[in-house]
Amino acid sequence: MVDASILPLVVSAARVRRDGRDIIGPLDAELAAEGTTLVIGPNGAGKTTFLRMLHGLERLSGGTLRWQALEREVRRRQAFVFQSPVMMRRSVLENAAYPLILRGRTRRQAREAAAGWLARIGLAEAAERPAHVLSGGERQKLALARALVTEPDLLILDEPCASLDGRATREIEALLVAARAAGTRVVMSTHDMGQARRLASDVLFLHRGTIREAGPAEAFFEQPQTPEARAFLRGDIVE
Repeated sequence: MVDASILPLVVSAARVRRDGRDIIGPLDAELAAEGTTLVIGPNGAGKTTFLRMLHGLERLSGGTLRWQALEREVRRRQAFVFQSPVMMRRSVLENAAYPLILRGRTRRQAREAAAGWLARIGLAEAAERPAHVLSGGERQKLALARALVTEPDLLILDEPCASLDGRATREIEALLVAARAAGTRVVMSTHDMGQARRLASDVLFLHRGTIREAGPAEAFFEQPQTPEARAFLRGDIVE
């Protein structure tokens, strides 16, 4: 990790509009330089759009994202893992090495670093197999390794364990815990409240495109402050 992080991030009056209406915002938030933020809320709350907005995949219709670095550095030093990751038509090893090649590493350097990550995630023996033949859990681990091989300041994940079984979920969570310990800031969405409790240092609760509640995870789960958050944690339908 480099010394000067792109974080903290200050989000001010940010909005994303589609078809003449706000999908997100206006909202304010701040992401500190350390920790794991879990973004939770009912279906349609805007979680995916919010994460895509942070990563720059959604253009702001208003407001600002204030990073601690220039835009070029911000793009280079963060990574995004989708719920259903896309695998390139290359080997497992080449998929993992590709982000480093984009950043100017030689092919040999990139493959060596990628091979190290494949060993860490248990895919070393699959290195030369086509990536598209991997199982769902293996693909998600490869997507995570492909993101972490660049040692990003910020890792954003959209429901990375939504379609995985218990074993694969545990393996992904272990990788995320290790990434946080190594200094990567993690922001992710989930519908699994058990996972949120296990991983979160803080929580953003979204409802109807706005942040209805934010704060330390323990306080949120033990004593939510808004009726919407209380209903959501009870398992009630929140409209």
